[in-house]
Amino acid sequence: MMALMAASAAQALNAATAAVMPHLMLAPIVLPLLTAALMLLMGENRQRAKLTLNLTSTLLGLGLALALLAWADQRASASAMDVYLAGNWPAPYGIVLALDRLSAMMLVLTSTIALASAVFSAARWHRAGVHFHPLFQLQLMGLAGAFLTADLFNLFVFFEIMLAASYGLLLHGSGRARVRAGLHFIAINLAASSLFLIGASMLYGMTGTLNMADLALAIPRVADTDRGLLHAAAGILATAFLIKAAIWPLNFWLVPAYSAATAPVGALFAIMTKVGIYALLRLWLLLFDADAGASAQFGSLWLVGGGMVTMAFGAIGMLGSQRLGYLAGYAAIVSSGTLLAAAGFGQHRLTAGLLYYLPGSTLAISALFLLTDLMDRWRNDGASLAPHDDDDAPFLTPDLVPAERLDLDDDQELLPGRVIPAAVALLGLAFIACTLVIAGLPPLPGFVGKFAMLTALLNPLGLGLPASQPPGAAGWMLAALLIATGLLALIALTRAGILHFWATYDRAALQLRLLEGLPIAGLLGACVVLTLQAGPVMRYMQATADALHSPGLYVRAVMSARPVPGPAAQLPGARPPAAQAPSAGEAP
Repeated sequence: MMALMAASAAQALNAATAAVMPHLMLAPIVLPLLTAALMLLMGENRQRAKLTLNLTSTLLGLGLALALLAWADQRASASAMDVYLAGNWPAPYGIVLALDRLSAMMLVLTSTIALASAVFSAARWHRAGVHFHPLFQLQLMGLAGAFLTADLFNLFVFFEIMLAASYGLLLHGSGRARVRAGLHFIAINLAASSLFLIGASMLYGMTGTLNMADLALAIPRVADTDRGLLHAAAGILATAFLIKAAIWPLNFWLVPAYSAATAPVGALFAIMTKVGIYALLRLWLLLFDADAGASAQFGSLWLVGGGMVTMAFGAIGMLGSQRLGYLAGYAAIVSSGTLLAAAGFGQHRLTAGLLYYLPGSTLAISALFLLTDLMDRWRNDGASLAPHDDDDAPFLTPDLVPAERLDLDDDQELLPGRVIPAAVALLGLAFIACTLVIAGLPPLPGFVGKFAMLTALLNPLGLGLPASQPPGAAGWMLAALLIATGLLALIALTRAGILHFWATYDRAALQLRLLEGLPIAGLLGACVVLTLQAGPVMRYMQATADALHSPGLYVRAVMSARPVPGPAAQLPGARPPAAQAPSAGEAP
């Protein structure tokens, strides 16, 4: 009897959860919107109240994202996804939100970085300008909407919300460098938005729809005479996404802009390049899969080639930079290039590897942006062995070292050094962890992600190819770049670590607040969790990749979603809702 009651209670709980969870898909969008609106009603003199509200909302957003991640992963099949008809109109006529494993993962990653950035800003940076907290929440709203929307029009809307907030956040703290970088940032993103509109308008003119699932149905039916125009529209749209994904040569704006931003803003911006990656991965695998007819795999060579050139450009940029902010910016470019090149192969196991690499590299780059602020502040408080206290100083030579300042005994042997302060030890360990992840060295997730991609590239059976067929020139080139870029990143970051931790003396003690150290430790702790749970995480990523490479599952889920019947539908004699919504090109 008790077992029967427990089973009934469990069924009732599951039914209640199933009824409530789809509505929670709105929460990552509505929560930051309401929070920003409430903070705009508060005066600028109430900074403490705004900070508390910002932290509370961001923490609640992380909890919601984790709940949605668990909900998306609890289904038995890899095709599990939820569709929410926001206006209760069927696709392709109404606003549609779609939650699957990929979008849920991006929500958790965004919320994790946002919480770390918000906590770090509480130490000092949130008071450097006006409207920091409302802009921060509007940025989160745009990011969440971009990951959840299922049509191009609303993707454009959320992109613009995200970018409008980023303009204000980039200028937060004022200063000539931020204003100059901000103007470039605004100009290039306005150009990208214009290309987005042009490409989306051309697609709508040819297919009559902007719903992603409906576009997947319409593209194979495009006449052969219009196929060139279709590819031109897709290329223009992809250019807008590639600008945001920082592909070479369209990434000249990223390093100056990200390095000029304040530390918490730079850390949050690390996720913005991944929005372009997400959009490309979602749309390319959905619209140009093997069932797209003559358009199948359109643009794959551009993704592979552009991604590999971007990897090389970012690695050389890291090698040529000594400023920590620039190192973090070029590391973001290397990460984006790696993801683009791997995505262009369109292979299941390779996609799973890049999906594992994505969160680890993003978390490490965000942590590096936060570390940059602390290390620069610590370095500028004391003297340096270099003749000029800037990052463009020449390498140190022995004749620059004043011997009387070194602790030497009579035999010119170094005496034991002083105990390393706890704050400096934390910075050193955090910098080493960031270096390991970005360079792809064991045991952190950068190595696991790169190893998974190399295994997929060098194992023909894993790519679904005959055992006798080699990976090909592109596969070997990407494998070489994965190793070479990691080596160059290791050299660049090791040199920076030597310059900031070893080649200095007589510095003032670093004043590190708990609110500054805790978010860095949290971001790197998340990287450790990814490593310790590599097996379950990789299975999750493989299921995500399998679903992405089966676009028919996404199309059926979105197009078969039915509106909730209204009260009139429950009356005697009322007509039931239509069994199926017409797709593009069919009469309603």
